[in-house]
Order: sequence, then C-alpha cells, then structure tokens
Amino acid sequence: MTIATGLVVANLYYNQPLLGKIAATFQVSEAAAGSLSMLTQIGYAVGMLFIIPLGDMLRRKRLIMVDFAAIILSLLLAAFAQNIEMLMVASFLIGATSVVPQLLVPMAAHLAKPEARGRTVGFVMSGLLIGILLSRTISGFVGAHLGWRAMFFIATGLMAVLWGALYFLLPEVHPEFKGSYKNLMKSLGHLIRDQPMLRLVSLRGALCYATFGAFWTTLVFLLEEPPFNAGSDVAGLFGLVGAGGALAAAYMGRLSDKGNAFSVTTISVAMIVVSYLVFGMSSQSILGLVIGVILLDLGLQATHIANQSFIFSILPEARNRLNTVYMVTYFIGGASGTFIASHAWHLWKWDGVVAVGLVLSSLALAVHLLFMREKPVAQEVAEV
Repeated sequence: MTIATGLVVANLYYNQPLLGKIAATFQVSEAAAGSLSMLTQIGYAVGMLFIIPLGDMLRRKRLIMVDFAAIILSLLLAAFAQNIEMLMVASFLIGATSVVPQLLVPMAAHLAKPEARGRTVGFVMSGLLIGILLSRTISGFVGAHLGWRAMFFIATGLMAVLWGALYFLLPEVHPEFKGSYKNLMKSLGHLIRDQPMLRLVSLRGALCYATFGAFWTTLVFLLEEPPFNAGSDVAGLFGLVGAGGALAAAYMGRLSDKGNAFSVTTISVAMIVVSYLVFGMSSQSILGLVIGVILLDLGLQATHIANQSFIFSILPEARNRLNTVYMVTYFIGGASGTFIASHAWHLWKWDGVVAVGLVLSSLALAVHLLFMREKPVAQEVAEV
C-alpha cells in the first residue's frame, strides 16, 4: 500500500518541474503553464469528491483496478498532447483519476489496530509524501535529458506494472454502506453539517497545503532566473531535500497516537510560517531555499498526519467519506495556492509568492490556535 500510494500520487506532480519546458514548447506564458498544476489539483479534488465515497459502497479492490485503467489513458493523453488546451484536459483527468492513494490510506486505517492507527496511517502516508517529493526529482531529471513528454510515457509504464502487482497482492475490503450512490453523496453534506471539528481540520489542512502548492509551482521559475540560471533537473533535486521530512511522517503519527496532536500541530504549522520567512530572505541563496524546503515539508506533513489521524477516529464506517471531505478541501486549498502564487509571480516575482505564503500560513496558525481545542484525540472523538 505504501509503495502504491507513492507511485500513484507522483502523477500529480510530474508536471511542476517541467512547466518551463512546457511553456517553451507551446509558446505560452509561465502563468498559463502554471495552470496545468492547478488543473491537476482541481481534477484530484473532483475525483475524490465523486470516486472516493464509493470506497464505502463498493468492493475496494475492484474499484481500484477500474480506476487504474483510467489513469493509464489520462497519462497517454498528456504524452501525446498537441497543444496547451489538450494538455490542460489531460492534466485535469490525471488528477481526477489518480485518487487511488485516498482509497488505500483509509483501507490501512481500517486494517490497523485502534492503538496503532496513527502509526499505520503515518507509515502509508510516508510513502505518499515521498512520492510527492521525489516525483519532482525524477521528472526534473527526465525532462532535462529526455524531454517532458518522456515523463508521461514512463509514468504510463509504471502504472501498468503497479496494476498487475495490486491485482495479485491487494486484499479485498467489503463495504458497510448499503444505500444508493445518491444517499451516499448526500451523507457527505450530513458529515460536514454534523462534525464541526471535521470542518476546522479541513480548513486548517487546506490553508497549509495552499502554501505548499504556492512554493513548488513557482520554484522552477525562480531557479531559471539569475543568479541561479538552473533547469528543471535542479528544481527537481529540491524534492530530495524535502524527502527527509517525509520520512518523519510515521514518527508524527506515533506522537498523535499519544494524544499530543494539538501541540505537534501548533509546532508544525508554525514551521510553515517560519519557512516563508526564510524564503523571503533567500531569493538569491540555494542554502536558504534548502532550509526553507525542509521546514515547509516537515511542517506540512506533520500537520497532515495529525489531521488524518483525527478524522479516521471519528466514524469507522464512514472513513472514505470523511477522507473525501477532508481531501477535497485540502486539494482545493492546494489549487488555490497554486493559482494565486502563479499570478503573484507574474506581477511581483518572488516577493509576491512569499507574501502569499506568509498570509496563508498565518491564517492556518490563527485557525488552529483560535478554534482547535487542546485535548487528546480520544477525548475529542468521545465528545463528538
């Protein structure tokens, strides 16, 4: 499950270090190329909204196998795109179909013992987060040496191999929801209405992920300018820096298991704020950018693990739907951060991106401190 989440989620981020090359291929602006990253994340949110709830209604393995076929077709469409509009459509479809990780993470929570749920989710999430970060390293290298289309062909091959592995190795999980798809989707609204902490956790996650999208979408533009004058391969290498933070995800899950979610999250959100202060002083410093990336990725990942550990503890029979509400909100936040930062770069360059990140991360910290309660997860759930 950990390997599968990492390989599938990587599809969402291959395009980010390649945006400069894509802009040059189709002779469009950097802001227009940046919209590809935004559309991928919007597609992911749409896919989660309409596909992930089915994990509570249909047999999980069968749903995953069907979805893989759609992933492969979407990647091939991107590889053969003849204009920016066709690549935009493909980017949206890649996002909409690459939702398998959000079926596997609740499955892992379902199979885990309650006292080890945070650790288990953290372990599977470490694969997902490493996939997010190393995808940029791989695509940056492939783009620099083989061209951006080659990355999508390689991804297609990886998905075909992974489909075969999961077909033979993945266990089946039978659903507990017995109603119709219409009632299933209606229940999402009921969960949003009846679970105030779910709303707050989702908002906190969305604001944090918006800062993540803002940085990674515009980093390649910064590195292409003086004094760096670097290509997509150098931008991708920053993923290696952030991968160290991803390895800490399982540890953050163990801290959440011990009832330290509020304190851990306070520190982790504060790290995101500090990372943007560092970025603001590092427009001409590779070392400063490296330090900022470590703080940003570790802060985001720790917050995300704490968020998911909480929501998977609320209603066991509705884990996929709870995850849908959280992750749709999360990726809407990411898409918004990408969109705002792309235009901030166009207007004010790196200073504009830093300002966007500081505002969003400060809002996340304010939401956390003002509205979240300093109580162990078990007590939160008992009260709900």
